[in-house]
Amino acid sequence: MAARAEHPVFARFFHLLFSGPAQRQLAPVRSELVASLSGTVLEVGAGSGLSFQHYPPGVQELIAFEPEPYLRAKAVRASSDASFPITVRDGSAESLPLEDDSVDAAVVSLVLCSVQDLDGALSELSRVLRPGGQLRFLEHVRSPGSRMQRAQLILDRSGIWPTLAGGCHCSRETVQAIQQASFAIEQSRIVALGPAWMPTNPVVIGRAHRR
Repeated sequence: MAARAEHPVFARFFHLLFSGPAQRQLAPVRSELVASLSGTVLEVGAGSGLSFQHYPPGVQELIAFEPEPYLRAKAVRASSDASFPITVRDGSAESLPLEDDSVDAAVVSLVLCSVQDLDGALSELSRVLRPGGQLRFLEHVRSPGSRMQRAQLILDRSGIWPTLAGGCHCSRETVQAIQQASFAIEQSRIVALGPAWMPTNPVVIGRAHRR
């Protein structure tokens, strides 16, 4: 999550969902997402910190931002079990209180769907990344299928899905937005997460670097 507003009901559902059976399904995907990262890493929208355990030994420091209070408290507790320093802070993707070129890599996982300003968030990620630094992303995107795409657009434009899902938008073309920002896509592929009929499909995992 990366929306600035509080979502106390959705936050509890989000934590329960992804700390249960979905966590077991997501575990290898989370490990792939952060594989081989090193140095100072930024994670935006850290949720309840379920990804912390998957970071590799090369990470020297993790700076994690989570704006939702319930999830942030969970992330603080999860950070205490890590083998490297983790700082969990309140903050949103659109306004990161970090210096320019200050992190070696940035990670976003099911986050860019819920930021209020997608282009602004990508601009901030580019700003704080060192030149050539990697952006790792795991995000659901607009479906290429016409029927599902229509459903996604209706859910978003009506406000139904964003209201129910903590500010999430299921029809965003996130990979294209990354390409149009100051990033070059290195690789991306679709991963199977959850039922195919869910409006949060397809999900793409990928890597890009700051130009």
